[in-house]
Amino acid sequence: MRGLRGKVAIVTGGGQGIGRAIVLRLAQEGTDLVIGDLNSATASAVADEVQAVGGRALVVRTDVARDKDRRALVDAALAKFGKIDVLVNNAGIVRVSDPLKITEEEWDLIQAVNVKGTYFTCQAVLPHMLERGAGRIVNLASIAAKAGSTAFIHYNVSKAGVVALTRNLAVAYGKRGITVNCVCPGIVDTEMWAKIDREAAPLMGLQAGEFTRNRVSTIALGRMEKPEEVGDAVAFLCSDDARYITGQAINVEGGLIFH
Repeated sequence: MRGLRGKVAIVTGGGQGIGRAIVLRLAQEGTDLVIGDLNSATASAVADEVQAVGGRALVVRTDVARDKDRRALVDAALAKFGKIDVLVNNAGIVRVSDPLKITEEEWDLIQAVNVKGTYFTCQAVLPHMLERGAGRIVNLASIAAKAGSTAFIHYNVSKAGVVALTRNLAVAYGKRGITVNCVCPGIVDTEMWAKIDREAAPLMGLQAGEFTRNRVSTIALGRMEKPEEVGDAVAFLCSDDARYITGQAINVEGGLIFH
């Protein structure tokens, strides 16, 4: 893809699952990576994968819900590479709960990581992009932002918030050379989805695995999504090939939304 070689990208939550796939996909295009993740061990393993293919990667232990950590992430990226061209807000958490049993603490935690963390990481990076007159921001939302459920209302609300902040930032900074988009994955074959299956199935009177099989049966392409397929979409939106796309919430879910 055009325009990614030599660029510097921050990817939050880059130590596993979708985040790992995004990091490796960008590395294939010659992008330097800054991996922000709570788990330094898994993030370092991904950085080793990047370096094994000739890329450069920096790991910064980051809790995106903490202002101090967000600022340290940006400072470390600038100190190492001197610029930030791309921000991918991938860090996120999910909890499975009966709607009547969601606590305020659980609600606040989901919003703090998924919405507040995404917004204020953008806020920390934007001044540097504005100074240079260019930048790409890609936020990870979910098809959950556009659907209803009985098992993770607070997660769905948080991802709808990511879609909304994406559109607003796109409007605010489009004329300054910055595009802001989000990707809405579907049922992705990751440990996070496996956790959802284990916890959601009993709430719905299902056996482990049955929840996933029921959902997959509604996908037009007939299978779960691979993390790498999310990484491909993110890399496209970070590239010059997507230079006239902004403010969009792009579904990458194999046709699930059609059902």
